[in-house]
Amino acid sequence: EVQLVESGGGLAQAGGSLTLSCAASGFAFGDHAIGWFRQVPGKERETVAAINNNDHNTYYANSVKGRFTISSDNAKNTVYLQMDSLKPEDTAVYYCASARLWVLRLLWSQSEYDYWGQGTQVTVSS
Repeated sequence: EVQLVESGGGLAQAGGSLTLSCAASGFAFGDHAIGWFRQVPGKERETVAAINNNDHNTYYANSVKGRFTISSDNAKNTVYLQMDSLKPEDTAVYYCASARLWVLRLLWSQSEYDYWGQGTQVTVSS
């Protein structure tokens, strides 16, 4: 059974940091990409960052480039999202999801991600 479990969300002050974790199980981690996405009620879900677990190629949304860092630990089947210099507009529910590399065309394309975690709330106060 494929499982993606996010953790590490919570409350942070503007300018602070949080690290999200996405623990994956039930599939060959190195053959998949893992993406982080976020959604605010009433708005469309957006791609935040993604990583190819085979070649470790990464993607970042312009809104987080230079502030967030995605990394993967293939030995632990876990992907991390280090979030620094947080802003109130980073407040959202953050989800991780997996995509099969042998069919994935665009690392940032949400529609190509098959399995999703339950989400973790990140709240940044000003």
